[in-house]
Amino acid sequence: MSPRSRIEQLRQEIRRADQLYYGEGQPELSDSEYDALFRELRDLEAEHPDLITPDSPTQRVGAPLSSGRDAVQGDHLAPMLSIESLTSADEVREFDSRARKHLDLPDGTALRYAVEPKFDGVSASLLYEDGALTRALSRGDGARGDDITASIRTIRDVPLHLEGPGPFPTRIEVRGEVLLGRTAFARLQQQLETTMETPFRNPRNLVAGSLKLLDPKIVARRRLEFICWGLGHVEGLSATTHTEQQARLAEFGFRIPEPRQEVDDVDGVLAFHRDVEATRDDAEYEMDGIVAKVNELDLQRRLGRRSRAPRWVLAFKFAPRRATTEVLAITAQVGRTGAITPVADLAPTELAGVTVRRATLHNWGLLRERDVREGDSVEIERAGDVIPEVVHVHTERRGKGSRQFEPPEECPACGSALETEGAFLYCLNLECPAQIKGRIVHMASRRALDIGRLGPKYVDQLLEAGLIAHPEDVFTLRERREEIQALDRWGERSYLRLAEELEKAMQPELARFLYALGIRHVGETTA
Repeated sequence: MSPRSRIEQLRQEIRRADQLYYGEGQPELSDSEYDALFRELRDLEAEHPDLITPDSPTQRVGAPLSSGRDAVQGDHLAPMLSIESLTSADEVREFDSRARKHLDLPDGTALRYAVEPKFDGVSASLLYEDGALTRALSRGDGARGDDITASIRTIRDVPLHLEGPGPFPTRIEVRGEVLLGRTAFARLQQQLETTMETPFRNPRNLVAGSLKLLDPKIVARRRLEFICWGLGHVEGLSATTHTEQQARLAEFGFRIPEPRQEVDDVDGVLAFHRDVEATRDDAEYEMDGIVAKVNELDLQRRLGRRSRAPRWVLAFKFAPRRATTEVLAITAQVGRTGAITPVADLAPTELAGVTVRRATLHNWGLLRERDVREGDSVEIERAGDVIPEVVHVHTERRGKGSRQFEPPEECPACGSALETEGAFLYCLNLECPAQIKGRIVHMASRRALDIGRLGPKYVDQLLEAGLIAHPEDVFTLRERREEIQALDRWGERSYLRLAEELEKAMQPELARFLYALGIRHVGETTA
């Protein structure tokens, strides 16, 4: 394959992965798989700079901005860039070597770094003018972000006015991560399950969803937190190192990352990475690596930036968490678009603080390629936002008589014939009960029509009671008050809440409406 063809193929794969992650909230690749694709594209473009285009994934930053009549954006005073993501000690040493060469440092002269955890939250930029918080933006596309000021003001450890005697900077962009600790996340998940609402997959998803809410009272109840990791635009604050900046920010009332260190050289960066990775499962906040910044601000300015990331900061990712377990069964799962996906039912095992019982096998082509069989001993991986997946099969432990799992010839939910599309199988019966349930749950989801009372368990209940049979029937539920209130776990308050949510859902933004339709390949961004 020619470099041009491979570059275009990589761009398409990365764009698809971005769409699934940002647009549909259904990531298909693990962090390590995505990073490998991105690095290959970056390296190929470096070898063939004439093939770089402005719309390449390597030339842009962050996620698409929100749309709709209620969306408000603002400009960052200084670009909010990404960080170069590295996955091996050799890559970290190469980064250090490039930086020293760029600075034309004498042989044997080491760079000092400020190192801290890389928290897995949602980045935000807070603008303070003469000490007062005046605006908060999401990262957005790096140049513009969504206005999240009302939500940020509800976070208790965000000072509404900088603390201390002053004088305060004229204008300063304080940047950091909005987070939720594991303890608070577990408590909130229990509350959602008690009310039979759809729980969030992880703390990051909860934070991202919360910041998009228009009602700051709901955000306040979720008790989000903010940890400051740096600055953007600065007027009226003097410092010579990143460490000094962090100390000043702590004086202003901000929480700053812990643990953190100032290390003498690249070996110190690698040692800090080992220490933090060894304790990551005991930490209160999810973290997926460490961040190392050249500590001297003057050297940062001399190193400058590329189009997508500064040359003075790196993220050294942790290895994906893995565990070994047994495949009890392989089943075919029917999605809302009719896609039939193989899923491995597993012997329960602890992974990243979660009991895992199922893992995705993605598609039938991948199932054949990895040759996963019932009874196999397998390694599963759970990286970031992705559903656990089978990444290795211990074929040497396989018993005699094991057989490959054959794809179904008919839909396991409705018995209809299936259509093959590459490595995927589809049920084309629009009356398939599994698809109908999936379409209703999707339509009611937070990023679609946001009918919180219609989580999967409640949808099952309403379908079994015959109160709904298709997605459009949801809007007739306001007329079924007595029947709904007679159901288990329903009452007058539950019905009134549902009726209120249905009323709001009757006039959605166009983008939300299109996304709610559940059209294949039309995610939130496309909508």
